[in-house]
Amino acid sequence: MRLAKVGVLIDEATVRRWHSVGRNAFELYIKEILEHAGMPYERLTSMQQLRANDWDILIASVVPESADAADRLWSFAEAGGTIISYGGLGALAKRLGCGQQLPIGAGYARVSELGEVPVPLRFLSAQSWSGASPGRGELHVSSPGGENGGSLLRSISVGRGIIHRWSVDIPSTVVQLQQGAGPVLQDGIPCPDGTADIDEGILKADDGVTLHWAWDRERTATGMPYYAYPQADYWREVLLSHLVRCALEAGCTLPFVDYWPEGTERVAVISFDSDFNLDETAMTTLDVLNELKASSTWCMIEPGYSDEVYQRVKAEGHELALHYNALEKEDGIWSAEEFTRQRKWAEAATGTSGLTSNKNHYTRYEGWGELFRWCEANGIQTDQTRGPTKRGNVGFLFGTCHPYFPVAWLDEQNRRYDVLELGFLTQDLNHPSLSDTSVIVPFLERVAEAQGVAHFLFHQIHIHRLEPVRQALREVITEARQRGYTFWTSKQVNDWTRARRSIRIVGLDEDNQVQVERGAATEQVVVWVPLSQAEAVPEEKLSYRYGVPCRKHIH
Repeated sequence: MRLAKVGVLIDEATVRRWHSVGRNAFELYIKEILEHAGMPYERLTSMQQLRANDWDILIASVVPESADAADRLWSFAEAGGTIISYGGLGALAKRLGCGQQLPIGAGYARVSELGEVPVPLRFLSAQSWSGASPGRGELHVSSPGGENGGSLLRSISVGRGIIHRWSVDIPSTVVQLQQGAGPVLQDGIPCPDGTADIDEGILKADDGVTLHWAWDRERTATGMPYYAYPQADYWREVLLSHLVRCALEAGCTLPFVDYWPEGTERVAVISFDSDFNLDETAMTTLDVLNELKASSTWCMIEPGYSDEVYQRVKAEGHELALHYNALEKEDGIWSAEEFTRQRKWAEAATGTSGLTSNKNHYTRYEGWGELFRWCEANGIQTDQTRGPTKRGNVGFLFGTCHPYFPVAWLDEQNRRYDVLELGFLTQDLNHPSLSDTSVIVPFLERVAEAQGVAHFLFHQIHIHRLEPVRQALREVITEARQRGYTFWTSKQVNDWTRARRSIRIVGLDEDNQVQVERGAATEQVVVWVPLSQAEAVPEEKLSYRYGVPCRKHIH
């Protein structure tokens, strides 16, 4: 068994051309998907770097639509290479015996034969190919039961190799589910059933949701509506499962780093927003947390608490963070200068040098990347702003429960921001105007399956004044613990994620032991090595990841 050589082709000249004519290159997000998965790859920056036998698998992410590029790709596959494309390769369609179908808008893909995903997955655009060879998966226009829009994946043999062409640009789909289809410039469209009136004249994160009110929500036994599935995470799962299987079919393996260190099975985060800033509400909340022995993150808004509260928060192991206020009706200002002023205030008030985390008050948000630029400029390494504000849009409204590094708009060349986004699922359960505790178990179950972070938001004022909300906090922590969750602060998630990203899988030795460069990681690191069915010894204790048996290695 040997380590798969995976190359990601991003032709820089093509990217520059796209940007010059106003086209985003969200295809670049394949790098974030692979790095978050902990899978090794190398980047090719031009077609001239593509040579047969240098790579087992080539992900053709950004490729010129030219005859020369088509010839180079064809030769690579013909010599035995595997090529994967997400929505591209139009210049090769005829040569592969396929016809390009008209693009379709939003719809749903049935992917059950391509990954262990429980529901059809939403896409915002797709273009399928027709051809003599059978395709896999189905596209449906507009709704999960809509008109058939063609196959999702077509795999075509070329010489000794193979070309896999997906009809959906999966990396771009993940970006648009997580960050929206465009900048937030106006109120979002409210839910027709009245459960989420997001058009209240306040620009905020949930104005940019791209999931569908009807097709992507479910209801609990008590009638609470919620976005039920982390669809962006499922798209990643499908992409990575296919990639791992392609490696095994090529006679090699593609190891990857586990999402969490050895000994940590699942992670939950409790965060609090200090609205109203009454010391007695903080003390009540600290008493409950002390009773439950759970750490948390406290996002501070002006004018803040007394020093006595801050000292107790720090002494009891909680994190102090910023709660940036840009809400106009509270005289808030959306600007880089105001963000910096409030960050300086929070550090001085709390006696904390270098805050790690922020969450915007009322999830106030506008534009595309301004907030992330401000965080970068102020040393804020992680943000929690992307979450719901209404009863009817709780859950996985941005399609993910994983921390991720967001991508910029084309005005910044679609770079990745050095800010880890850690969205939340819901806030203040059992509050009269919000959701009840019937969503807790579905959320915990879905997050466990996706191996993400279960992030619940509360406010100290409601913990103090409302017994039902106080009981909801207890229920969240108790249920999570019973399901194997460990409570981390936002800073702990950030620090581990960044350390994990520094780990490098560099090879397999002759005994099939994984060779790893640990980077900044101080915890025990888990690496999974996918095996073919022939290599999976029945007597050996193996775990399934991405639908294939994997051997566990601890470093």
